[in-house]
Amino acid sequence: MLVLVAPGQGAQTPGFLTEWLDLPGAGERVAAWSDAIGLDLVHYGTKADADAIRDTAVAQPLLVAAGLLSASALGDVAPGAVAGHSVGEITAAAFAGVLDDTAALSLVRKRGLAMADAAAITETGMAALLGGDPRATVAHLEKLGLTPANINGAGQIVAAGTKEQLAALEADKPEGVRRVVMLQVAGAFHTHHMGPAVDTLAKAAEALTPGDPKVTYVSNKDGKAVGTGAEVLDRLVGQVANPVRWDLCMETFKELGVTALLEVCPGGTLTGLAKRALPGVRTLALKTPADLDAARELIAEHAA
Repeated sequence: MLVLVAPGQGAQTPGFLTEWLDLPGAGERVAAWSDAIGLDLVHYGTKADADAIRDTAVAQPLLVAAGLLSASALGDVAPGAVAGHSVGEITAAAFAGVLDDTAALSLVRKRGLAMADAAAITETGMAALLGGDPRATVAHLEKLGLTPANINGAGQIVAAGTKEQLAALEADKPEGVRRVVMLQVAGAFHTHHMGPAVDTLAKAAEALTPGDPKVTYVSNKDGKAVGTGAEVLDRLVGQVANPVRWDLCMETFKELGVTALLEVCPGGTLTGLAKRALPGVRTLALKTPADLDAARELIAEHAA
């Protein structure tokens, strides 16, 4: 059973779309998406530097576009389930047929702008904690006023809060945590700091008509499979201010009988987690078009 997954913010790197745009029709397709959402995805995916694509309003549409483009290059795929980490949930919603590509990109463009505006209100950020006992780590974060914004499994939790709270975390790590790594993101995503973005996104969602998922859609709110498009959309709205439970998604993959996990471009983060949390499961990350042949072989062996 194949699970198709999409990464979240932070996975992007300068120029990562360049080789993908050499595929037949890819440049025209991304240019059309750029016109539809008022953002030059071609420029940001090929020529922009790391600081430019770190901007939340840019990074999020760029990641969804990359996921959709790389998945389409695979041809017909019949995964047993789909899921996405943070903004990757919008990509996954398109995979499942809940949103078409243009609707997904329109929604993520509004999401990115709204979250960038919310992040500008207070100076906030995020940090990854590696190692330690999850329960003890969460308790320690809460003591410092931080939110466990991403509980990713495989020994990784991402904390979010103000710059002062994160500085206190660096000076006082939870017991057993090996490293605290400050992330290159613009704000405390998936926390109460993103509350203003929820209202904006809810209004944007009212204009959409979602379809029901055509494959099993696993939500990172709680790792549950969601059966209706309306509920998927409702969860996408609320997700921006609530923690990501990727650990629970991986538990659901196990229960579903996953045998292979394929991560769309810019892959690597979620396959890395799966290698540690899902032993015995084949994993493959789409980084460049050179990975497509191996991905097609994986699909032939493990997809329905």
